[in-house]
Amino acid sequence: MLSLQKAKEQRSKKINKIEAIKELKNPMEVYKSLDDIANAGWDALSKEDSAFFLKCFGYFIKDGDFMLRVRIPGGQLNHERAKVIGEVAKEFGNDYIDLTTRMQVELRYIKIEDIATVIKRLDSVGVSTFQTGVDNLRNIVCDPLDGYAHDNIIKTYPTLLKMQDLFLKQESYIGTLPRKFNTAILGSLSNSCNIYGHDCSFVLAQKDGLWGFNIYLGGKVGEQSICADSFVLEDEVSIIYKAIIDTFKEYGYRDNRNKNRLFFLLQDVGIKNFMDEVYSRCDIEDRSAGVLMVNSKPINNLSNKILTKDGKFAYKLIVPSGIFSGTDMIAASKVAKEFGNGELRISYDQNLWILGVEDSKEFTNSEIYKKYQPFNNIYFNDMIACAGTATCSFGVIPNKPDAIEMSHYLNREVKLEDGKVRINWSACPKGCGVHGIADIGLEGCKAKDEEGNRVDGVHLLIGGKITTKAKEGFFIHKALPITEAKYHIKHLILLYREYKLKNESFEEFESRYLSQFTKGAISFFTKINYLLEKHSLKSFILPKEPQSYKYEELEIFVFGLQLYKFFSGKSRFEGVNGLEIIEQKPKKIKEDWLLEIESKAPLSLSKAIYYMTHEDRQKRAKVFTEVLEILKG
Repeated sequence: MLSLQKAKEQRSKKINKIEAIKELKNPMEVYKSLDDIANAGWDALSKEDSAFFLKCFGYFIKDGDFMLRVRIPGGQLNHERAKVIGEVAKEFGNDYIDLTTRMQVELRYIKIEDIATVIKRLDSVGVSTFQTGVDNLRNIVCDPLDGYAHDNIIKTYPTLLKMQDLFLKQESYIGTLPRKFNTAILGSLSNSCNIYGHDCSFVLAQKDGLWGFNIYLGGKVGEQSICADSFVLEDEVSIIYKAIIDTFKEYGYRDNRNKNRLFFLLQDVGIKNFMDEVYSRCDIEDRSAGVLMVNSKPINNLSNKILTKDGKFAYKLIVPSGIFSGTDMIAASKVAKEFGNGELRISYDQNLWILGVEDSKEFTNSEIYKKYQPFNNIYFNDMIACAGTATCSFGVIPNKPDAIEMSHYLNREVKLEDGKVRINWSACPKGCGVHGIADIGLEGCKAKDEEGNRVDGVHLLIGGKITTKAKEGFFIHKALPITEAKYHIKHLILLYREYKLKNESFEEFESRYLSQFTKGAISFFTKINYLLEKHSLKSFILPKEPQSYKYEELEIFVFGLQLYKFFSGKSRFEGVNGLEIIEQKPKKIKEDWLLEIESKAPLSLSKAIYYMTHEDRQKRAKVFTEVLEILKG
């Protein structure tokens, strides 16, 4: 491993364009000039201000307007702040609000002449947009029910504010990091804020009878953070946090922006070298990691109403794809004040909690509750979707409407009374919809339909983990048209419904059942059922007790034999032993054998089964990619 200084030297031979822009001025000069920029209009807006400096304060240009990212520490809002955010959205932003996975809000469609006014209105109630974009320390997240949930051991919000005070509105930290830096702190037993997906996370742990936090570092899209083998007490968090961010600020890379997150520095120098430097900067005890305590299901598992520590109830409004409005934020602030304790919490899954509700009947009779109650089902409850082509320059597909349409489709097609399925959508590879850790993840792309037309598509993955451990999922299909992908997902969930244990989540089901198959087997299962449904044929289901031992060649043979019997009602051979046929003259079939039995079946399906079960083992398909290629026709 390289030393920090050596690594920095090797990656400091040139700097990227953004670093050159940073040298032009102090970001606070731009902030103090917002009135002038607003009055001067687009023609006078400099390239460096639009490319970087305005983003330091949350402003991003999109199609002739601005999107404004608003910092909501820990996702926590009081009714007064929520009301003002709603009013600003109504007056200046086409009544549109996005709830985001960083537990904050984004306002859109803001005109350049209003940029200063909007920030002043928000600032009047203590709502900041500072450092919500580009190379800054972003919004810190925690358990949305921090301080209230019965599984919350350490109330982290006071510590979160101490951490934030280190950098927020501090000129030495505004736009000066090598790259963005995401932070989380979790004092609860369940993972309610994607705790392992950040550059720096403080995760509830116990050591020698003391509660505190293990430090995890290096998370980003596609990579979960890893344990830094370090345990800190609650009052030490802000101290070591400053040392961590200062170490990154000094040694982080400033050349290739695609490879200058903390993750890449840790890859080169090793987490131990990094932490040695961190501890040299602060006077606290260097303890090895404690026992990680985040290992339970969400406290509100299977319910969006939960009794909290104060003896009152918290209600979760399910907001499809996080698409909210100023009008509804005002309404939510009103019911929070009238029927709750005045507190609202944005969750990482883009929903909204109302806390301190005593009279449930009055609250559930409110218009805002009735509006969002129809979305209270397993397909919407934990669904996440980032901005798509309508509001994001990087989006490849519309995304949010795609996610909503898919969830409605699944709710019609596969009713489930209990269970949990996390379906996350990202509109592009940047992964703002955190699709990598989903039960079923979709990454936007372009695909080709059966006529060769270019259409909206997705890469489809499954197997992400978040509850008791962090794990990225794996892709089972690339570049599926969205119109086809819904059938693949439908049959995965039908299989889940068929074999799931009572109250078993899809995450648990994948670990217990689907993990017994190869990735190719699952790809084949969803593809063949799409073809069967397309041709109005009955569905094929995987065996309840798999006996192919995750051996791909054997899986292909076994599935082929099952499909042959599925269609013909007869066994393909008199007997088999593993991959071997136990008969002297095994029955031969033709490539088009299935068409004589089932006229609606495509020739490609007949050929696939033919090569999956060929009497000559040497001529059989050995890997599922061969079979999937045959199925294309």
